[in-house]
Amino acid sequence: MTDADQIDESDADESLADRVRSHVEGNRTGMIQDLAFAIAWVTIVSLLYDFLFFASPQWVLYMFMLAGIPAYFGFFISLKMARAQQ
Repeated sequence: MTDADQIDESDADESLADRVRSHVEGNRTGMIQDLAFAIAWVTIVSLLYDFLFFASPQWVLYMFMLAGIPAYFGFFISLKMARAQQ
């Protein structure tokens, strides 16, 4: 979903650390956005489940967590559309 630069194929002589470093350099902004969204989503869902839906069965928590997948794509697609309109 993020706008990452095309990364070259890895060389046979390149170490694992070099490949990881190359991947992180090419996708740094997207990885930070993904991590921030995941932390925010899990925090909000956990707080909702602990304080608002405390009497609910545990599968409700799992459904809320699973709802994070379409929420993630919906958020970043709408963000991309808003940036395109500017």
